Amino acid sequence: MSSRSIILSDSARAALRDSSSICILTGAGVSAESGVATFRGKEGLWSKFRPEELANIQAFIQNPELVWEWYQYRRDIVTNAQPNPGHVALAQWEKRIAGFTLITQNVDGFHQRAGSRRVIELHGNILRNRCLKCGNIGAGQEVPFKEKVPLCDCGGMLRPDVVWFGEMLPAQALNDAFAAAEAADLFLSIGTSAIVHPAASLPEVAKASGAFLLEINIEPTVLTPMADLFLEGPSGKILPELFDEWMAQRANVE
Repeated sequence: MSSRSIILSDSARAALRDSSSICILTGAGVSAESGVATFRGKEGLWSKFRPEELANIQAFIQNPELVWEWYQYRRDIVTNAQPNPGHVALAQWEKRIAGFTLITQNVDGFHQRAGSRRVIELHGNILRNRCLKCGNIGAGQEVPFKEKVPLCDCGGMLRPDVVWFGEMLPAQALNDAFAAAEAADLFLSIGTSAIVHPAASLPEVAKASGAFLLEINIEPTVLTPMADLFLEGPSGKILPELFDEWMAQRANVE
């Protein structure tokens, strides 16, 4: 996919070569390289609001039109953006090894659009709706916000299927994520600050279970001292190179 310029240690090459269970955690930095760099626009109407003021159930109950207008604005940004080479590399990686789990804190669906199928969404998906009344996920999924709040067939108001402030992460997704981290022999933490729990505990769990911990980020994080290898730079450049290196290492043993 690319010419390789990343520098890997012998232990990193061995981890790539011998890995049979790979677990990936992605954060906002991966989406930032697709042009979704901020939680909200820096200018205009939305600069007047803090995310906490809109991304919670109380705000939705009090002013659902305002909350939906904000989310439609964000949906439009996501829809008009494209997965980047990092997303594509992860999708290609998944196709070539059975033991591959991708966990994401992002809600934009870029991983799926790039071709990933085994994706655990810890924070939901902004392009998917959920009924506030009956709980049906995907209800009225194709109905965008225009002037009125979209409704479910049951009559309940639809909301974006994302985890809001004050809400618990989906239990099944969280359980599956920790199980994958515990089973991994190679764990990649990519584009995440590693400070938002419980997701921030996943690399620690993998490391404690014996996984080789590789971090990719544009700057060091609190996780960096714990990582077996830190690759500094944009994931859209590093991941295609790392995937090529993995392919080369696997070819040496096949």
